[in-house]
Amino acid sequence: MKILTCNIRYLGAEDGDNGWKYRKDFCAEIIKSQSADMICFQEVWKQQFEDLHRALPGYQTFGMADVPQGRNPQNCIFYRKNKFNFISSGGYWLSETPHVPGSRSWDSACIRLANWIRLEVLNTKTEFRIVNTHLDHVAQEARENQARIIVEDTKAYQEDYPQILTGDMNCDFSNKAIKVFKSGGWIDTFEAVHGNGNPGHTYHEFKGSECVSDIGKMDWIFMRGKIRATDAEVIKDCRNGKFPSDHYFVSATVDLL
Repeated sequence: MKILTCNIRYLGAEDGDNGWKYRKDFCAEIIKSQSADMICFQEVWKQQFEDLHRALPGYQTFGMADVPQGRNPQNCIFYRKNKFNFISSGGYWLSETPHVPGSRSWDSACIRLANWIRLEVLNTKTEFRIVNTHLDHVAQEARENQARIIVEDTKAYQEDYPQILTGDMNCDFSNKAIKVFKSGGWIDTFEAVHGNGNPGHTYHEFKGSECVSDIGKMDWIFMRGKIRATDAEVIKDCRNGKFPSDHYFVSATVDLL
């Protein structure tokens, strides 16, 4: 199975000629070219969801809005209709009250949540779970506690149950939040494949390699349970100096054991 994690940069940002309307078709082309089985998005607004849903007709989708009465499925998940059976889905807020829609804690600058789905591979009947999230971009205490909540959630499953975690964690391998994930049993797919978990920055401000950043890879695909990573890549495609987002997309190919 191939998984993509894609922070597509939200529609409402003042990005000039990097705005969504100028790059949405190219963004969809890059995603389609990866032939992924599952695509986990961050920063998706309603119009972006509709654009991507039209451009990716072979996929079923799930995503909860981040706020009560909201319509933006910020951390939505797309998965191939012809490869998986849907089992169940859900989500929770990364706060002291995870069951309360729109809640936030620990001085988190934004409301943050996690969406998840359980799927069954059609040809093998193997079941697994994928979780998609976006940690806070400002408050370190929030990032660490948000990571802790995700670890607590995923530990409700048997140790060998296959699970995948994707997202923009807004921090790299040196941050304590990533250490919370790793100490909680999550394995970085990129490091598992390449022996190095620091391929350089994945947030680049639409500048690509010209971006100067003190933060390395902040877009992650983790795994745990009976699962093995066989490939992992940071996708740096551009066209005439333009990029599909202000983040590089990240992929991983995994086998369920």
